[in-house]
Amino acid sequence: MFISNAYAAGAAPGSDLMSLPLVVIFVLFFFMIIRPQMKAAKEQRTMIAALQKGDEVITSGGIVGKVTKVTDAFVSVEIAANTEITVQKHAVQSALPKGTIKGL
Repeated sequence: MFISNAYAAGAAPGSDLMSLPLVVIFVLFFFMIIRPQMKAAKEQRTMIAALQKGDEVITSGGIVGKVTKVTDAFVSVEIAANTEITVQKHAVQSALPKGTIKGL
């Protein structure tokens, strides 16, 4: 009797504009973070697939050496005379230009 009924209000005007900043943030996030990471990952996969005997590489642990053998999942790297290690292909961080090891 003393309390009147309360009814839910309709949709607030301009609620479509409230989602616009969220969409803009997602688009910026995609182009500034996700897309460059995808590009770098693709370049890494391409470099690993192109590894061959004689390439000079750096592993993710910082070891510099020359590739002596390549298999499906592993790479043998000569790090010194008569010293060879076997690492996973994905442990190869980058390929160096030819002759880099001699310059070190």
